[in-house]
Amino acid sequence: MQHYHYIFTGSGLSALMTVYEMLSSGKFNDKSILLIDENTKKVNDRTWCFWDEDNLFYNIVSKKWNQAIFANEKFNRVLELAPYQYKKINGLDFYELVFKKISEHKNIHFLNQKVVDFTELGNHCIVKTENETFTCNKIFNSIYNPEVVTAQTKFPLIHQHFIGWFIKSKEAVFTPNCATFMDFSVEQKGNTRFMYVLPTSENEALLEYTLFSKNLLSKGEYEAEIQKYIENLGITEFEIIEKEQGNIPMTCYPFWKHNTKNIVNIGSAGGWTKASTGYTFKNASKKSKALVRFLKSESDFTKFHKKDKFWFYDLLLLDILGSKNELGSKIFSSMFKSGNSTVIFKFLDEETSISEDLQVIWRCPKMIFVQALIGRIFK
Repeated sequence: MQHYHYIFTGSGLSALMTVYEMLSSGKFNDKSILLIDENTKKVNDRTWCFWDEDNLFYNIVSKKWNQAIFANEKFNRVLELAPYQYKKINGLDFYELVFKKISEHKNIHFLNQKVVDFTELGNHCIVKTENETFTCNKIFNSIYNPEVVTAQTKFPLIHQHFIGWFIKSKEAVFTPNCATFMDFSVEQKGNTRFMYVLPTSENEALLEYTLFSKNLLSKGEYEAEIQKYIENLGITEFEIIEKEQGNIPMTCYPFWKHNTKNIVNIGSAGGWTKASTGYTFKNASKKSKALVRFLKSESDFTKFHKKDKFWFYDLLLLDILGSKNELGSKIFSSMFKSGNSTVIFKFLDEETSISEDLQVIWRCPKMIFVQALIGRIFK
């Protein structure tokens, strides 16, 4: 039974981010590390977007936008993003970057198998795959178990679910330097529904029909809405180059309570997704850096968690969307209609001061949040 210092059960974004930070720090070259995943990470299975004023993974950013549109059925606003840019990274480019770095270190290995069980036994842990069993000092688990959240009712679970088409159209209808962040002009049907558009040229773009809601749709419902949106743009002929779909859990459930001395939950399994928006990439970058800093001085994973004001803000929003899902458009529209877009994006990145928080919060429908606050106090 082979032993490792660290085993990663799952090698998604957060696991690869953490390994990347560990290797970049140069402090773990004497530690044996094993990543286990049934997916080889050799296909472009997703894209990640984030707003940024720094150079986060600048060498693999495939597209940048300096402007973004926010719209609903009543108004359309072009947001100037400076000092930020909205950026896109293709999944395969990220995988190749990290695995290239991994290949340069003899102390780290990747195993293409499915993890079926893991547990802590005293001062060490055991990880089982369908074929083998390993021991280790520490486990970084990124295998999300939805039953942990669905088995309780105190913290609502909202899904950010979508289907996207990357199309090439006959007509030149897109503005390459301007992404559509949220377009709530689509029919809401009692939910929080919007179109998200990332143009790469005047006649090429990724269009995603996205919902923040409890229940998923049939594939045909997403695609019918994309088709309708394309027609409303004035496009008469187009071809679908690629398709993608996703389902991101949005919840303030305290995943850190399931951490043990030697097992830490990361990624969606650890609540690393930004609960109020579903954004993952930049959050995972911040969390992985914090985890690697923690590892340099601490060994008890039960100490690795942080509950702050932003966690509470997100909780109130999810309480509202959980009980009155149709209010999403109203809430986001109140923020973006005339608010300072730089402060809003900074707020969503959890980097604002109290005074900046209030600039955003006071634009939101106050009574809705007061009711949510009262409901949370007595929940």
